Amino acid sequence: MIYRTRLNYTPELKSEIWSRYKQGDSLNSIARTIDRHSSCIFQILSPTGGIPPRERTRSSRVLSLSEREEISRGLVANRSIRSIASALNRSPSTISREIHRNGGLHRYRATQADQRAWDAARRPKPCKLSMNPRLCRQVIRRLQDDWSPEQIAGWLKRTYVEDERYHVSHETIYRSLFIQARGVLKKELQQYLRSQRSIRRSRYASLKEKGLGGLPNAVSISARPASIEDRAVPGHWEGDLIEGSQGSCIATLVERHSRYVMLMKLDNKKSKTVTSALIKHAKKLPDELYKSLTWDRGTEMKAHQRFTLATNIQVYFCDPQSPWQRGTNENTNRLLRQYLPKGTNLALHSQTRLNAIARQLNQRPRKTLDYETPAERFNACVATIN
Repeated sequence: MIYRTRLNYTPELKSEIWSRYKQGDSLNSIARTIDRHSSCIFQILSPTGGIPPRERTRSSRVLSLSEREEISRGLVANRSIRSIASALNRSPSTISREIHRNGGLHRYRATQADQRAWDAARRPKPCKLSMNPRLCRQVIRRLQDDWSPEQIAGWLKRTYVEDERYHVSHETIYRSLFIQARGVLKKELQQYLRSQRSIRRSRYASLKEKGLGGLPNAVSISARPASIEDRAVPGHWEGDLIEGSQGSCIATLVERHSRYVMLMKLDNKKSKTVTSALIKHAKKLPDELYKSLTWDRGTEMKAHQRFTLATNIQVYFCDPQSPWQRGTNENTNRLLRQYLPKGTNLALHSQTRLNAIARQLNQRPRKTLDYETPAERFNACVATIN
């Protein structure tokens, strides 16, 4: 058995760990650099929920250690308080209070006084949620409805426009969830977040992307008209498959203008199955609300020409390994994983259940829609057509 020497996690080492975590390094990667297990890194990050603690700084108005040492030397030399204050360009009352709160004329020690002042400067600001129980209950209720903290914050500002008591930032909600020392939101509420992580992940942490195969006669996304790019006109959709265990899969479609979501249950991911399901679905919508479809380069769309011939809907394909070109759909698939977790058998979900999931997602306010819901925006498009 190999025994590692005890490691002293100095402030400098902790600062380096936090810096690497903020840059997106994994726990395993950080641990390997200091010859430790990832659980050791987790113990450092978890007390604040993966949120880097703020670096403490001294105000320029307070006495510094060097000034306190000058006070100590002045007292030893039997100088008057006014003389010491004049040399430091400080008020005599400031020097007098400093001496008397730290042992008096004969027991004053600069180092001890400086440490005492540093410790006493910790005055955490009360969390807004802890000071407003009604606001806290509103946040808890929306979290239990699977709303994200950002959706909750935006909805509150829109609902209580004139009452700032009910305005709270999404960062405050996240911090209250992940920093349990605040004692505001219970840890159990983390299960309602999309990721269900125990600590926050760096925004720079990367995931491996998977390249997909080529398609015959595919029309590149670069040929897509500019009118589709700006999202001003409804009727342009993005699509993809999300996959589960035992070969199960579900087709997801998102309308670019309204972010309206529709889900389709599939028996398998064969091209014939997917194309037939897309054709059937397309015939349910008015022509004005289904003009184009953007897909990735999955082989399930090999029969895209049959789809276009049957529906008169042009299909555009993203460049290889470029999922951001279907950003709306990629984001939606991430949201859907809260209801359809990876590694589960998606075939167990009926079409009725999928419709209920889509309905719940469509009734959530979206920041990109100025906190309107996709359902409100899509229904407005339908009303305009009718």
